[in-house]
Amino acid sequence: MKAPIHKNIESQVRTITVHELKEPHFDANWHFHPHYQLFTVMEGTGKRFIGDSIHTFEPGDTVFLGPDVPHLWRSDAVYFEGNAAFSTHGIVLYFQEDFLGKDFLEKPEMLALRQLLIDSKRGIVYKGEVREHIRQELQGLLHTEGFKSILRLLALLDRLAHEQEGTPIASYGYVNTYKISETERMQKVHNYVLQHFAQEIRLSDVASLAGMSEAAFCRYFKARSNKTFIDFVNEIRIGHACKLLLEDQWTIAQIAYDSGFDSLSNFNRNFKKYIGHTPREYKGNY
Repeated sequence: MKAPIHKNIESQVRTITVHELKEPHFDANWHFHPHYQLFTVMEGTGKRFIGDSIHTFEPGDTVFLGPDVPHLWRSDAVYFEGNAAFSTHGIVLYFQEDFLGKDFLEKPEMLALRQLLIDSKRGIVYKGEVREHIRQELQGLLHTEGFKSILRLLALLDRLAHEQEGTPIASYGYVNTYKISETERMQKVHNYVLQHFAQEIRLSDVASLAGMSEAAFCRYFKARSNKTFIDFVNEIRIGHACKLLLEDQWTIAQIAYDSGFDSLSNFNRNFKKYIGHTPREYKGNY
């Protein structure tokens, strides 16, 4: 995954932009842009990277993102193999903070909406009834034009501003430290881990890939990801394990080794550390 690119999605004819995405896989570039974004996954599975957060996604995943938050919905490997049986489908809406003028949000009535936009700078994931409402509204906005589209968006934002079903995604105080001009160093590192997490990953190999010493690479990665490289690798492995546990086709030992852990005890220890439950408890709960 590249150091996130700055993405230009400006529309010259609409205040808000809504796209229906139907492709073999979602955009494989880790990117950010100055727009607020509502995105829902209709079809597809994979790993979601937002700020310093890593999570698996599946149909239903619905997220509201503030400006300049690096993000990527990375489709599973099978979606890149050209198999027509696997494809992705999503709906995304973009708007900028001043889409109704620079002073609109300063009105006293906009207090709750202003707080929602502040909260979105960490990313917000939605569950339950409000998630279904967002998905229905995004589908409706695909076929709504002109002033009615603005009214519909405002009504949706007003509901989100008063809902309690949203959960922050990135850690408290997260700030995008990437620059548009930064090299592709992080892209190479992320791609390498996503392709090799089921195998042994040596720090020396990854540091060499990034063109840095091991110590310099560890400092570089921690400064930009707000986590250690080991935590990053383990989070990807645990995310993969969670998906396999829910599919209920393999034993816990098989899942441990398939996810890149060298022993069942190491897997259990790390799973409890990152998820808060043992693999068996997680499987039983869900």
